[in-house]
Amino acid sequence: MRKIILFTIVVAAAMLVSCSGDKVKYRIGVSQCSDDIWRDKQNAELRMGAYFHDNVELKFAAAYDSDERQVQQIDSLVNDGIDLLIVAPNQVQTISPAIDRAYDKGIPVIVFERKTNSQKFTAFISADNYEMGHVMGEYIASRLGGKGSVLEIKGLEGSSPAIERHNGFMDALKDAPGISVVESLQGDWTEPTACEITRQWLANHRDTKVDLVFGANDRTAMGARKVLGTGVLYCGIDGLPGPTGGIQLVRDSLLDASYIYPTHGDQIIDLAVNILEGNHYEKETMLMSALVTRDNAKVLLMESEEIMRQSDQLDSLHKKADNYLHKLDAQRIINWLAIGVIVLLVIIFVLFYLYHLRKIVFQRERVVNTLWNLKPEDIPAAEPTETVGDYKSTSTDGSEASSENTDDNEPVAVSHFITRFKEVIEARLEDSDVSVEDLAADMNLSRVQLYRKVKAVSGSSPVELLRTARLNRAYQLLLTTEKSVSEVAYAVGFTAPSYFTKCFKEEYGMVPGDVRK
Repeated sequence: MRKIILFTIVVAAAMLVSCSGDKVKYRIGVSQCSDDIWRDKQNAELRMGAYFHDNVELKFAAAYDSDERQVQQIDSLVNDGIDLLIVAPNQVQTISPAIDRAYDKGIPVIVFERKTNSQKFTAFISADNYEMGHVMGEYIASRLGGKGSVLEIKGLEGSSPAIERHNGFMDALKDAPGISVVESLQGDWTEPTACEITRQWLANHRDTKVDLVFGANDRTAMGARKVLGTGVLYCGIDGLPGPTGGIQLVRDSLLDASYIYPTHGDQIIDLAVNILEGNHYEKETMLMSALVTRDNAKVLLMESEEIMRQSDQLDSLHKKADNYLHKLDAQRIINWLAIGVIVLLVIIFVLFYLYHLRKIVFQRERVVNTLWNLKPEDIPAAEPTETVGDYKSTSTDGSEASSENTDDNEPVAVSHFITRFKEVIEARLEDSDVSVEDLAADMNLSRVQLYRKVKAVSGSSPVELLRTARLNRAYQLLLTTEKSVSEVAYAVGFTAPSYFTKCFKEEYGMVPGDVRK
């Protein structure tokens, strides 16, 4: 890995030194039809993608769901001399003339996420909205067991995602005659509108039973939930990460299901640069998407949060470097600092890629801050009322050694406590009948003392640490032996293979049999 990083640094530095300081700048205009959390995420990815192309300048415009405003913004971007237009049309028909004018002036146009009724575009990139609606319809029919009533809240009228999601949804339900759509309400993608139209509908249909609400996006589904409350299932589309995103809403059972609508702003920038530089590109690109349910929401959320964390760090690093570069007067110093910034970005990108490659190969290794991960220097000083070293252990000559804390020997006492507790647990892993009282007795402590001390040191209970240690041992046995899942379960102290499988999946996000795959 060090060789890879070193090679990357050398290549990046050589390329930058050999390049002219007057590198061509591409001005790319981005016309967003709206301003919401989905587009905020995509805009962040567009900026992130531009970081890896130092010859790209982005100009953003948001129309806030106004056709007239978006037409004016596109014309303004064209008049400002942009080299390429990236546009998400608010509606299929109304934005086409402005896009056509840009295309007719020789400006390449990338249409993303939403379609127009014109063929005057250079490339199109999006996920399959019809497929999303169809898959959600099939899921809903299965979820309701083929019988039930569904209330649909559609997206903005005239927008291609709203049209295609509705058509896919309705086509899927043709194969489920027991599912009835009691109403298809016209929304506009926003939660307040979904609340209002649901409230109006409910006022006139108090006696109509609704088993499930299908929203054209997660926000409309949550808007309906605020009116109809619990007792009804809710499904949406977008599947964003973050505290208000669809993945967490599914994990927390506020939504029954969602569907990831990929943003991929970095991929759009790569496509734009390929077009501008005359490289090969696909005229139409369909992005991969996936259904989010309670079965996979936890894993998807963890992976998404990790990606967002890395992106935020990279964005922060770039902003700091950029601000610093602007304060420098000498062009030579600017060039050398630019080399450093780009090398850092490449290193982070390589590390980020290798990290996720490892996650794909080994599935997911959950790292917990338990007693097994702690070092004495990592542990804060205990509160005055919570000592961790006032227990007795038996020395080699049979005498009892006290480990009472003082300001001078507290780290030593904690380290000794950790070491001794590890030994006790590891010695009792195979004993399915071991109790906290047994562990406490081995430590020469009462049950309450052991619980308090372990909790103070690790934040976990003795039972939790014992289970984690058993699962860690089981993971190693699955990797290094030919024992069956049942044999491994009994070998690490579980009395039932089914309970072992349940705990293993909670810990590692996969069943034991998947380890060897």
